[in-house]
Amino acid sequence: MSSRVGTKNDNLIVQKGWMGRNWTRLRSWEGLLLVILIVVVLINIAESPNYLRLSNQINLFQLSIEKIIVALAMTFIIINSEIDLSVASIMGLAACILAALHEQGVPVPIGILVALLAGALCGAFNGFWIAYVGLPSLAVTLAGLIGYRGVARILLEDRSIGDFPAWFNLLGQKPLIGPLPLAMIIFFVLLIIAVIVLQYSSFGRYIYVIGNNREVARYSGVKVQRVKMILFIISGFISALAGLLLAARLGAVRGNMGEGFELDIITMVLLGGVSVFGGTGTLVGVGLAILLILNLRNGMSLVNITSNTQTGVIGLLLILSVLIPNWAQNVRSVWGRRR
Repeated sequence: MSSRVGTKNDNLIVQKGWMGRNWTRLRSWEGLLLVILIVVVLINIAESPNYLRLSNQINLFQLSIEKIIVALAMTFIIINSEIDLSVASIMGLAACILAALHEQGVPVPIGILVALLAGALCGAFNGFWIAYVGLPSLAVTLAGLIGYRGVARILLEDRSIGDFPAWFNLLGQKPLIGPLPLAMIIFFVLLIIAVIVLQYSSFGRYIYVIGNNREVARYSGVKVQRVKMILFIISGFISALAGLLLAARLGAVRGNMGEGFELDIITMVLLGGVSVFGGTGTLVGVGLAILLILNLRNGMSLVNITSNTQTGVIGLLLILSVLIPNWAQNVRSVWGRRR
């Protein structure tokens, strides 16, 4: 018994030291993101006199707020050395469940609860196959991406369903506190919770330990399967919540709602310095990456660059966010051997 406790404590000490070294390394990446963000902001200011207006800044966030909310959950998943490609499909499925129930005369509050429960169940389904059966998260969530989207299309077919109660649409389209709509308030609340959990709790340390080395975590007494299951349930629930917020903002639901959102969400996380192999990353970096992507999209929209070109730029950022850290690590390794 004492041997096991000692091993656990030793590994937690090693993990803290490892996190400290990676925090030092990440600061340089975050510094680079900050410099690029400042350059992009300055260019936007020069290109458009309307950029600094409060309405534009609110609009900058509001048009992508649902993606940003899901990016918080995705940060936990990727640090844990997993991936969830089904998040956008769960968003669409939750919105379609709400719309289908509303069309059948079910009160919207009940439809919201059912849609949130469905999102959590989708996450639990993913988590079961990944955590307990041991299937790769890439394969499981890719199947989920296709399957959940298929169910959403079956529910609505090619129809667009709206006519939601006025109070529901107002939650997504009008400010709730000051200039902030409900979705932005939810984001800031979730951000505070995410920072506390990831950086200052034992559960957050377990996420890093598992992402760094699953076997070390298991031998240290960490309940690896339970942690992964919880993360995927949270991912499904948050995705469903984001889908409902998107439905409220748009005022109508279609079967293809949220299609392709995975690209932006994963790019926000990886560009923020979270390693695609897990075990590394902070919400500070993810926050900077979110601001960079939002400002890039906003700036390109202000100068009338098409959405297809914007998507291409975001795709390029996704590739660079994976390649640059690997190149930098190789350069440091070569430099270290020469020294």
